[in-house]
Amino acid sequence: MEKRLYDLTKLTKFNADVPQKVVVYQSEKTLAAMWCLEPGQEVFLHMHPNADDVWICLEGESGLYFAGDGKEVPISKGMAVLAEPGQTHGMRNTGKDRFVFIGVAAPVPVQTERLDK
Repeated sequence: MEKRLYDLTKLTKFNADVPQKVVVYQSEKTLAAMWCLEPGQEVFLHMHPNADDVWICLEGESGLYFAGDGKEVPISKGMAVLAEPGQTHGMRNTGKDRFVFIGVAAPVPVQTERLDK
């Protein structure tokens, strides 16, 4: 069971200077990574031409999800957001507390293209 159960509370890590990305697992078909953001930090606007990317918000009350074309949508813990292949996405922690989400992407290898806002 050691490769099937993950204690996410033990995997979280934060850095005051840059958001932290922690790989939770990677299989032949999927990749899961946890993002840990301090207030004001953001995940750059990007897209995956070949993969779905589902974000599951675990902690944080005030985030802005960048949905592309200048659209920003409020997100918070308890929400899940899907970016299908080619859809732009990113986010900023706009709150006073930390923000944590898990991104599950498939298929691997996941191609990532960084975009300008």
